[in-house]
Amino acid sequence: MTDHTTTSVTEDLSKIAELKQQFQSSSAKKQLQLIPELASSGDAGLEVLMEFLKEQQSNSVDLVVGLAYQALYDANTPKTKEFLQTYFPTGIVPLRSERGIDYIPLQQKLVEKDFFTADRLTLEKLCELAGSAAVQRKWLYFSEVENFPIADLKTINTLWFIHSQGKFGFSVQRELWLSLSKNWEKLWYKIGWKTGNNWTRYPNEFTWDISAPVGHLPLSNQLRGVRVIASLLSHPAWSAKD
Repeated sequence: MTDHTTTSVTEDLSKIAELKQQFQSSSAKKQLQLIPELASSGDAGLEVLMEFLKEQQSNSVDLVVGLAYQALYDANTPKTKEFLQTYFPTGIVPLRSERGIDYIPLQQKLVEKDFFTADRLTLEKLCELAGSAAVQRKWLYFSEVENFPIADLKTINTLWFIHSQGKFGFSVQRELWLSLSKNWEKLWYKIGWKTGNNWTRYPNEFTWDISAPVGHLPLSNQLRGVRVIASLLSHPAWSAKD
């Protein structure tokens, strides 16, 4: 190994050590900025993120944990794949269900950033929660939403929230709705479901990636009027403690 190579390796290790220290001592906002830098710093940077996720296993999932998981998933190296399969075989979000519903397919599509398929799966899962009649008709009555278990709605919402870096989810839509004094017309424009006098047409006019307006997804049966989303955003899940 030449002196030049040795110097380069030493500098790289020094940079990673500095990034690691910075990451460990920073605010959540700063940590979110540092994760892409760590992820692009090769195996040593990915090692820092794996170490961080192992330490966070017993804590509740937040946006920093979610982005660290996403960075390791996207890295797609043999080591990161083995790590995620060993420590997070069903993803980073606990998939709680009171009805025995399998949320792994939804989790997988959201991690893959396939928001279109994830949106369709979300409606499927909501219909499963509502029962066999809803599964057959493939849409919901607002009265069925009121009986959804809190645990399941929170699981669906957390999956969307964490895997969109806080941009999507029922809780995001609810916050916007409340901030607009529950004015539905204003909400439709805010989240990109309406432009001028025209409703956004499904599916091609919707934005199926992270560049969409905050609260744009999931669509939550929006095409059948306001009553279903009103029931979703008024559900006790959003005021319930974990």
